[in-house]
Amino acid sequence: MKRSKLFLMIVIVLIAIIIVINILKPSISSGEKKVKDLPVSESSIKKTNTLDQGVEAPDFELFTLDNKKTKLSDYRGQKIILNFWATWCPPCKAEMPHMEEFHKKNKDKNISIVSVNLTSIDKGKSKITSFVKDYGLTFPIMLDESGKIGLEYQAFAIPTSYIIDEKGIITQKIVGPMDEEMMEKLIGNLK
Repeated sequence: MKRSKLFLMIVIVLIAIIIVINILKPSISSGEKKVKDLPVSESSIKKTNTLDQGVEAPDFELFTLDNKKTKLSDYRGQKIILNFWATWCPPCKAEMPHMEEFHKKNKDKNISIVSVNLTSIDKGKSKITSFVKDYGLTFPIMLDESGKIGLEYQAFAIPTSYIIDEKGIITQKIVGPMDEEMMEKLIGNLK
């Protein structure tokens, strides 16, 4: 009897914590699609350490799954969807077929998907390789083995994506999965 009361108390406390977190930071735990729109011009570019809209996306260099060193700046001059994900994440799994379709339709239109697997919290390269094969992904997969880039880009809930314009400026951040239609709209909003 005492164990069941203790268990019940623990459950109640956990529920209370979840409610408080959802009230204070709904975008972290809700999984809803969060799209922030902000017109970006040369004069509105901010130079700060936060990843707000209008800020230049911090450059980074990672190895890809096929062991090539790649930088985010290698994609400068293109519209970019920078996507952070992991193989064990159900919303990431739901999003990947949409990412692949979007990639196939837009790869020759100066639009790139820059995919960053949060390898430091994933299940190893063999699992990632298997995932990529199972989903038929043809866009490059970068590996964040240290977790540093995921932290820098505040990918606390996944998937997290950034829309980056041709000049390397963050125009939007999306927390949660996207479908192909949403990606088309977000990229289409870039001028």
